[in-house]
Amino acid sequence: MGRRTAWWRVAVVGIVLGAVAGAPVSPGFAASASPSTSPSASSSPLASPSTSASPSSSATTSSYAFAEGAPSVTGAADTADAELLEPGTTYRSSLPSDGKVYYRLPLDGTSTVYVAATAVPPDVAVTPTEGVRVSVQDADGRSCSAADTASIGAGRSPRPLTVWGARQLSPSRSLCQGAGTYYVVVERVLRTESTPGDWDLELAPVLEPRLRKAGSTSAPEGWDSATPSPPAGAAVRVRGGGGFSSAAALEQGVWRDDVRPGQTLFYKVSVDWGQQVYATADLSSSSGGGAGGGFVPGGVNLALYNPVRGLVDATSISYNGSQKSGALAALPPVGYDNRYAVSDRVNGMRFAGAYYLVVHLAARVGEEFGDGPVGLMLRVRVKGEATVGPGYAGQSKPSGIFQVGLLGRGSGTAGQADSSGGDGGGGGSDAGMKLVAVGGIGAGTVVLVVLGVWVVVGRRRAAGV
Repeated sequence: MGRRTAWWRVAVVGIVLGAVAGAPVSPGFAASASPSTSPSASSSPLASPSTSASPSSSATTSSYAFAEGAPSVTGAADTADAELLEPGTTYRSSLPSDGKVYYRLPLDGTSTVYVAATAVPPDVAVTPTEGVRVSVQDADGRSCSAADTASIGAGRSPRPLTVWGARQLSPSRSLCQGAGTYYVVVERVLRTESTPGDWDLELAPVLEPRLRKAGSTSAPEGWDSATPSPPAGAAVRVRGGGGFSSAAALEQGVWRDDVRPGQTLFYKVSVDWGQQVYATADLSSSSGGGAGGGFVPGGVNLALYNPVRGLVDATSISYNGSQKSGALAALPPVGYDNRYAVSDRVNGMRFAGAYYLVVHLAARVGEEFGDGPVGLMLRVRVKGEATVGPGYAGQSKPSGIFQVGLLGRGSGTAGQADSSGGDGGGGGSDAGMKLVAVGGIGAGTVVLVVLGVWVVVGRRRAAGV
């Protein structure tokens, strides 16, 4: 009996501790490093990529870090054999030198779906014009949107190329509006002089639900296009990730990294509804010397991608061994109606979430100035107060991709209250505090009930009942 009693009490202790540990905690209240408060971000979760990233941004490899555990799919030569893609799941595949590859995408008639394709050339000679193209087509072979193409560029350096296609629901469109089977079509383009062979491929389909309440179907007429001065102050050390899934999280401030020739580094910045993001990349002078003429056209590439990995803006900087700086163009505040604009820089800023900064240093920089790392400074500014989001009528896939913070602002699904007030200034924190409070009360109730049972049972045993 004594041994049974001891076992029983250990079990109760486990239940009590489990109830306490199970109280929900808002990620919005987790401690995080900030350039204005910490001299070093080496121990901060904001300064380190996920475990799938390379251990250091100084690694010499130019390989892309695919999403950890991504299932493999094979691109089919025709639609009859096309394999299924499910929105919310990231896949790994390959892209042949010639011909198109097809993937199947069964869609409903109420959601917009995006598919990003990241093609990764091997470390071989490439030409400036070759690249990759993606489109989404219906069962009759009609494109749901203009095909998106990305090319290597003047740097002539093999690097990850990301393009995106979409089936967008809109009252102004007649094609691709119904439920049914659609196809993602990916192909190489203009590879007349490149080395034959497959390229690795990552596919990331995302579902955006419809709105609870229909809004405007025209782009905003005006916005603050003034470019603010970049942040100043001491830089915080950060290690860039090797892919979208391992991008290092940045806040507003100044961040310091090192990049080697041929390397691509990934970072992400949370941008909420109504906010604008600005970024500059400063490359330091090189201390090494090379055998070449000392000039690399398109030596540095800085690009910004939105939460579904659609390109928003990019700039290319030639490098001659001295310090160089490049900045993204002024971008509008994040807004749902931006999708109706003609300009890529405007329509790409269509939802809140993680925006990705991607920096590539051309391999030819190593030939001209040596293989040593080059200092990289990223200056990031997020301007404006967060506002109420559009209010979706369902769950995105993956869940929460268009949210910032605990619940996002005004982007909850049907049946959920908006997580901010009408002015968008702090409602997310209120929602987080309510959730923490409810979780704490619930956990405390469980603890009291278990302790009460423990006392009653103990008294009954002592009385011989």
